[in-house]
Amino acid sequence: MNNHQKLKDLLLDVFLIGESEYSLEISQEDIETWDSMGLVAMAVGIEETFGHHLTQEEALSIRKFQDIVDILSTKGMSFDD
Repeated sequence: MNNHQKLKDLLLDVFLIGESEYSLEISQEDIETWDSMGLVAMAVGIEETFGHHLTQEEALSIRKFQDIVDILSTKGMSFDD
């Protein structure tokens, strides 16, 4: 499974959204379950799935799913697949 699919599966599960709703451009304002608990679950899921710890600053800077890709890419992960 490629990194995009892993991230998609994680985010669908954490935020309880349907596959048809998923987009890298989806933002906090678009997802009702993107609250403080959702943010923590997302950060933990990213660490468990990708082995990369998000700093508090990184986690709080995420406004849309593309931001996660950007952060993980700076940590050496490839999302070109």
